Amino acid sequence: MRLHALRWWLPAGLALAWPALAADATTIYRCTAANGDVTIQNGTPCPAGTRQEVRRVEALPTLPTPQPGAATVAQPPAFTPPPAADFVQVSGPVDQAPAPERPELPRPARIADADRLPPPPIYQCETWDNDSYVSEDPAPKPRCVRLDTGGVGQACEMKYDTCARIGDKAACDGWKRRQREIESAWRHAPGADKPALQQEFARVSRILADSSCAMQP
Repeated sequence: MRLHALRWWLPAGLALAWPALAADATTIYRCTAANGDVTIQNGTPCPAGTRQEVRRVEALPTLPTPQPGAATVAQPPAFTPPPAADFVQVSGPVDQAPAPERPELPRPARIADADRLPPPPIYQCETWDNDSYVSEDPAPKPRCVRLDTGGVGQACEMKYDTCARIGDKAACDGWKRRQREIESAWRHAPGADKPALQQEFARVSRILADSSCAMQP
């Protein structure tokens, strides 16, 4: 990023008019172009299409009227551009970083293929209403399904899912399905539930990456 400093000059004929000119220099504009170049301008707004930030500064003090016969004329103090942190953006584009699609996973040391082990057991479960899913728990907790009581009170019936272990040859496919199910869950979960589901997704992804499943196409 290049910073183009302001250049101030004072023609000899305007030396006595300096205080009046300095009193108007109260707004500094910091202009950022699309390619990152930065220009600081005194009293001139930024061009269209650039990000504009402004800073209000106090007018420079008025110099005393030079006395007749003085050997030299006092020069105004040199202008120093204010720090960037003091500017406030008022127009132009705002930098925004895109949100990641998936939680970033740590990169572990590479495991030799000969040292890889099969993944842990994984189970396919069938629900009471003919749905299915994969689980690491062979005996999931029962669910209380509400019964129709005709408007008289409330009641529910405990329903149990039946689970069977997936064979060794299909175990990696079962873990991949488990990964997809967790990803779908955290993408559609409320904001407060997303962090825990993202951590679970990262854990299952690590099992796939460290086990013999990583050797499969």
